[in-house]
Amino acid sequence: MQAIMEPIFEIPYLIGVVTLGILILRHSKDQKQYRLFGIMAIILGCGDAFHLVPRIYALWTDGIANHPASLGIGKMVTSITMTVFYVFLYHVWQARYKKENVKIITTAVYLLYVARVALCFMPQNQWTSADAPLSWGIYRNLPFTVLGILIIIIYYNEAKRSNDRAFRFMWLAVLLSFTFYIPVVLWADRLPMLGMLMIPKTCAYVWIVWMGFADAKRSL
Repeated sequence: MQAIMEPIFEIPYLIGVVTLGILILRHSKDQKQYRLFGIMAIILGCGDAFHLVPRIYALWTDGIANHPASLGIGKMVTSITMTVFYVFLYHVWQARYKKENVKIITTAVYLLYVARVALCFMPQNQWTSADAPLSWGIYRNLPFTVLGILIIIIYYNEAKRSNDRAFRFMWLAVLLSFTFYIPVVLWADRLPMLGMLMIPKTCAYVWIVWMGFADAKRSL
């Protein structure tokens, strides 16, 4: 059943977000925020493909347990591209709301980005092992979570201040993505059913991309 249901969800997701990203990019014209949003969506889809495509292949062949290396490397790539996704989302905020004098926030975003990526590259993560340590899963997600909180705060404040109806729920979509993601990181090894939370987490990402697409289509 898993070999059928997962691909039914994952394949349309990958195709969908990349397609939306291309459409946003094609029609962005001279609007920087939409160019950034289009690239961001494509990075999301391509990055997730590094993990989901090997996972689908494993489900269709001899099982996930027999592919720890390819799944682990894919997970590492996805961890990095997810972080890049939020850096782009920060710059969308900057371009959309014309924020020029935000050096402190920009510095914080990039420090968190560098910390997250550096931690992802540490050999202690044991990405290719079937028994990767939980502790390093927590370490590398600490700066990522702080980055997410920062993105939530700035989008909530600015959308409320400017009465931005198109992005009024952007903060909520980001909050939901982390709400569903963190329990998977912490407890999925002991309670495998928690892995199902990755489905609503992915839906939150689709919602983020859809908000950008809908706004670009309406505006341009």
